[in-house]
Amino acid sequence: MKKLTYKKAGVDTKKAERLVGEIKGLVKKTKKGAVLSDIGAFGGLFGIDVRGFKRPVLVSSTDGVGTKLMIAKTCNKHNTVGIDLVAMCANDVATTGAQPLFFLDYISTGKIKLKVLKDVVGGISRACRETGYALIGGETAEMPDMYAPGSYDLAGFCVGIIDKGDIINGKRVKISDIILGIASSGLHSNGFSLVRRVFTKKEQKGLQAELLKPTRLYVMPLLQLAKVVDIKGIAHITGGAFSGKIPRIIPKGLAALIGRKSWPVPRIFKTIQEKGNVSEDEMYRVFNMGIGMVVVLSAKDVKKAQARLKKFNMKSWAIGEVVKGKGEVKLI
Repeated sequence: MKKLTYKKAGVDTKKAERLVGEIKGLVKKTKKGAVLSDIGAFGGLFGIDVRGFKRPVLVSSTDGVGTKLMIAKTCNKHNTVGIDLVAMCANDVATTGAQPLFFLDYISTGKIKLKVLKDVVGGISRACRETGYALIGGETAEMPDMYAPGSYDLAGFCVGIIDKGDIINGKRVKISDIILGIASSGLHSNGFSLVRRVFTKKEQKGLQAELLKPTRLYVMPLLQLAKVVDIKGIAHITGGAFSGKIPRIIPKGLAALIGRKSWPVPRIFKTIQEKGNVSEDEMYRVFNMGIGMVVVLSAKDVKKAQARLKKFNMKSWAIGEVVKGKGEVKLI
């Protein structure tokens, strides 16, 4: 009987070590002074400077990319999903007004493919640099039989910091406040289980430039926006879309009135609706429909906010207002 080894069982530890070696340069590009450890350490070390904070609060988020990864596999294009991973986590933390600290990733796969995973980490590194997060660690797990050949999954985790008195949470939102919608880059990372039912694999390949367009990174624009206007609430429009996310920042006794015609809906959403015979209500429950983030602020601050966002090449529209209600979102 031939001797059994871990490699014969499907786990190649040497290839995993090689991957770590090849991505070290990508990780170092995100390093900043507070990082106290190198990649490969058992735990990532990050020194927090709390000077300037009266009551420092850590803000964390964890998320993944979902079945958008299956389209990446179909199209054999993996250099954008790492950006999605960072965006899904970092954009959530940004809704509180927190400053970026550090990010960690987890990659699980049936078989390590160096080129594929290096492309993934390249996207993570790029997004961390753009958002100000330091990539201080991660884990790559090779799990044969758990995943189909060529498949992998991603999970991310990030931490930011903010003074307790500066947290943006929607508590100060009031009647007549304006809901400002900031443009998405497209589908972002939600609704892909439906997208994959609408388009064949051949069609997915033909639409890959649109379907694999990475989720927009809102971190720095929002931090800069908070310096010039009083932001009362921020909602990241992801799974559950408008009805699922906006109520989180609407106080008791109020509601959000959104005008569907107040911004241009990108063509890809109309294509999905028409080809898949999806109702308009369902589209607005599942997809961001061209609005990736909403900000609630006083009417007097709208023009100033739009001017600042324009400096980041971000389009925005006054898409609604806060009215009396029971915490619901009314799409008209």
